[in-house]
Amino acid sequence: MTDEQVFRCHVFVCTNQRPEDDPRGCCHAKGSVRLRNYMKAQAKKLGLDDVRVNLAGCLDRCEHGPSIVVYPEGVWYTATTEAEIDEILESHIVSGKPVARLRMPPKAAKDTE
Repeated sequence: MTDEQVFRCHVFVCTNQRPEDDPRGCCHAKGSVRLRNYMKAQAKKLGLDDVRVNLAGCLDRCEHGPSIVVYPEGVWYTATTEAEIDEILESHIVSGKPVARLRMPPKAAKDTE
């Protein structure tokens, strides 16, 4: 971390809420607020003062959500349980090893239309 950086890492958790009938669904309805709150509390417990866990508006990947993205690496995750949040924190954030099984599939060309 450089002197200019306040945080080594930012984690954005989508908490966007769409109408119930939206075909893509929404991260909010999939429990993202609860998972973000848990992740923030766990990061604090782990003493990760150089990591910021943020709420995010739509990250445009709701169909795969709850959507989580870790920067500066730009690694996208789908996590649905507290155990998966723990795995992301411990493996990726603490040890620097992204969790392959929780990575979101790459955005397909049809997703950009």
